[in-house]
Amino acid sequence: MDDAAAAPRGERPAVVLGGGAEEDRGATEHRGGDGAARIEDALAESAVAAVRDIQGYGGLVYLRSRDRRSLVLCMVCGVPRSLLRSWWRVPVGGALPMSEAYRSGESLWLPNEAATMLRFPQFTAALPYSFASAYHPVRVGGACVGVLTVLRSANREPVSEQTVRAVLHGAVRDMEESLTAFARQVPGRTDPDAVAYAIDYDDQPVSVRLPTPPARTVSVGMIEWDLDGDRWSGDDDALSLLGVTRDEFGGTMAEVEDRVSPDDLYELRASRREAADTGQVRGRHFRVLDEIEEDGHTRYRPVELWGHVVRAEGATRLLVGAVVDAAGGVTAAEAAERLPDGLFSLDQDGRIVYANRRCQELLGCDLEHMLGHYPWEVLTWLRDPAYEDRYRAAMLSQEPVSYLVDDPEGVWLGFVLYPGVHGLTVRVFRTNAPARTEQGRNLSPVGGATAAPPSELVGTARAGALYRVVQMASVLTEAVTVRDVCRAVAEQVLPGFGAQEIALYTIRDGRMYLIWESGYPEHFLDRFEGVPLDADLPGVHALTTRLPLFFESPEALVDAYPGLTLDPMNAWSFLPLIASGRPVGSCILGWSTPHRFTPEERSALTALGGLTAQAMERARLYDAESAVARGLQEGLLPHRLPAIDRMVTTGRYLPGTQGMAIGGDWYDVIRTGRGVALVIGDVEGHSVGAAAVMGQLRSAVHAFAASGRPPQEVITHTNQLLTELETDVFATCCYIELDPGTGRALAVRAGHPPPLLRHPDGRTESLNLPGGVLLGVQPDAVYPVTTLTLAPGSVLALYTDGLVETPGSDIETGIEAIRDCLARERTDSVERLADQLIRTARRTEDRPDDVALLLTAYDCAGAR
Repeated sequence: MDDAAAAPRGERPAVVLGGGAEEDRGATEHRGGDGAARIEDALAESAVAAVRDIQGYGGLVYLRSRDRRSLVLCMVCGVPRSLLRSWWRVPVGGALPMSEAYRSGESLWLPNEAATMLRFPQFTAALPYSFASAYHPVRVGGACVGVLTVLRSANREPVSEQTVRAVLHGAVRDMEESLTAFARQVPGRTDPDAVAYAIDYDDQPVSVRLPTPPARTVSVGMIEWDLDGDRWSGDDDALSLLGVTRDEFGGTMAEVEDRVSPDDLYELRASRREAADTGQVRGRHFRVLDEIEEDGHTRYRPVELWGHVVRAEGATRLLVGAVVDAAGGVTAAEAAERLPDGLFSLDQDGRIVYANRRCQELLGCDLEHMLGHYPWEVLTWLRDPAYEDRYRAAMLSQEPVSYLVDDPEGVWLGFVLYPGVHGLTVRVFRTNAPARTEQGRNLSPVGGATAAPPSELVGTARAGALYRVVQMASVLTEAVTVRDVCRAVAEQVLPGFGAQEIALYTIRDGRMYLIWESGYPEHFLDRFEGVPLDADLPGVHALTTRLPLFFESPEALVDAYPGLTLDPMNAWSFLPLIASGRPVGSCILGWSTPHRFTPEERSALTALGGLTAQAMERARLYDAESAVARGLQEGLLPHRLPAIDRMVTTGRYLPGTQGMAIGGDWYDVIRTGRGVALVIGDVEGHSVGAAAVMGQLRSAVHAFAASGRPPQEVITHTNQLLTELETDVFATCCYIELDPGTGRALAVRAGHPPPLLRHPDGRTESLNLPGGVLLGVQPDAVYPVTTLTLAPGSVLALYTDGLVETPGSDIETGIEAIRDCLARERTDSVERLADQLIRTARRTEDRPDDVALLLTAYDCAGAR
């Protein structure tokens, strides 16, 4: 659970708005009370409609977080919040279906478990149940602000993808209209361009119940019974239950008895004695004449009588109460009590709301102790996470699920779970031991109960508590750098275990250094930076002793470490990070409320510590290799561009942040016999090998250009060289030779993105030069030459595709965005202009490719 999820009830903000803290606080007050609209009000109706129209059982709405790094579950219907606790906050960049729909802006339909496993194995590892799911992005003001998700049983009658998309499209359209109207209620947010930025969320999800099926109305009539005069009076509902009208009823006790079944007259008369003796009547049952059918048979309706005695004028005793139609719940409960098997009901969240007597006998626990609790909370022998997982499986698959349990008395019990969108009905019965168990126990049925046939046991248990470990292992396989590992651990562990803060430390030169933290007060951890390994601190002791430490309250931590300064948390775990027998560091987790660490949770956290350590060690080696590679690449790039009369040039390079984080992009400015060559290129791949090939190509281009060869020959010879190297890699290149005296230029392009040219009047265009194939593809390829003339005051931009390609967007859109920026920004400083052109790329945390830019201002007054 994230920090916001721990907010006290009643203090949760309706929506977190973009802007400063004061603006956020004002917006919260604007929606916090007095019946004002909340953000979930704009979501609920459309989400419920989507679930209904797809014949699903659950709906979720994720909205983006304030920092845009996470999707936060804002509203959930049909599925208990607790079931999805690990998914309350998911990373935008995660390999998850909701994240994919958000990033791509496209709807997604996963009709079954196999389709989900194929596309999103991490998601399936954490929720290994059979269900279908659909995802559709939600847009406001042209910006994607969230995702609508609908869950559906995979075993229901199939529905076409076209139908699913059409339903989601309609539901999202209505939701977007509601969200837009909601956002415009915020003071200062009426500008259409600003509306989308008002849709952020950083709080707990809100539960919305799906509509219940139409139920039979329970009739209740109010009565007064004069115990001394044996007179009755009642309202219209009471008389209707007796089957008489006000005009027909004279109000005598004899008339009431005429309407009661002869077999139940004793109950009615006993009610009078009970009222006279005790002053009240509690749930007396009798049947009243309903109607006489055409075949002459009499039909009776069961009713209940409730009331208490009051004194009227003249000391008359009146029983004031109600007659209740008992044809519904009461009789249903009576039927359940007659069953030979145990029967109990769980609400949507998995808590017990009813159990018949046979169930209480089989489980060895009375109803009062079970009510309002999860079964595994009150029955210690059901605390195996595998049993708890069967409830999750039933709710998410909406299919019957069963399991066997050997109770403390050595008796085997069978549990069959029958799910619905509003809860579970569970049947409990005695059964025979599985064939693989020890024989010789007395397992024969008692009390008339019979062993369940094997066909009723429809599933086997899975180890639910280990899913977090499996999920973490799956996520960490894709974490490459130390930063990736730290972020993955924080994003998975905090919501998965309900913690609010995390700190990851590593060892360097015999001291502990912080490499990642989240949730801590500002500067709180400064005092622990660089502490030695003999410091009297729990994080150090966990590492040096290689034993995890768990403290369930501040008092427990202070008792163990009296001088320790505490943060505002109330429970902590200190996990050693040990990889291949070597200490790597420590992981510290904090909970905002007192927390009880179950044996299963301690085991899971300890296992996660080991996984984190292994991933951290692997990532550190990778980072070291990557640092060497980056040093190699930086050494191959020009450290300083030559100063040329009438020209100002500058270059920029950004390494990618994914994979090896090193690529083959390069740029250069070379003096030739006829002028100056402006060169930019890109070798495919991200590795030390790609950087080495880049170095060879740059050297070759430099040598060919400096020797006075014309542009076409420079590129042709470079192409032949790359082919002869047999490196199995290709490269792109753009080569422009410019005469600074005249502005005349000769350009050659080999599979490279087109240059951008800004004219002196500010008009900017993409130079779609005729070009040839990539370098290294065909040894005899021909590369055409294009003649250009740059007017004084022009600015020429050469770039690699990493600057204009982003996931989910085509390259033309990216080129257009850079062209607009080039046209919009001032040109009096090429350094500042270059920084503006790469600003978006620099701020992108996950750059799949490296970025290179070579900017040239030709004869621009004041340019520097």
